[in-house]
Amino acid sequence: MTEPLRKPVLVPAGNGRLYEMGRMRAIFKADREETAGRYSISEWWLEPHTRGPGVHAHSDDHIFYVIEGSLSLAVDGRWSTLETGGYALIPGGTRHDFENRGAVRAGFISLNTPAGFEAKMPGIAAALAAEDLRID
Repeated sequence: MTEPLRKPVLVPAGNGRLYEMGRMRAIFKADREETAGRYSISEWWLEPHTRGPGVHAHSDDHIFYVIEGSLSLAVDGRWSTLETGGYALIPGGTRHDFENRGAVRAGFISLNTPAGFEAKMPGIAAALAAEDLRID
């Protein structure tokens, strides 16, 4: 069986499909269209003292890599903090959440495999944009 021919993709810094969610934003760099369904990759940015989407689970694996600040991450009900350079693998079906409890902006790269999570982003972004994500 021959796989579909994929083309190289170059996405300059700051470019991609942007989802604004108030104190949080995501920029999708590649999704199932570019990766033949293998994965999606996105950049996530949280302002200081910003909560995440709430505890949830989905079938795809998440791989998080912190690129700036620190990220508080709940996996199966246990909170941990990952600093810049920290990595997490969250297998599909695992309940998780994230937030920025710090005083500086936090950023992480999210790799989802297989692709498909990105199709939910318009609804997720609209719901989170309507909420106050500030941690008191």
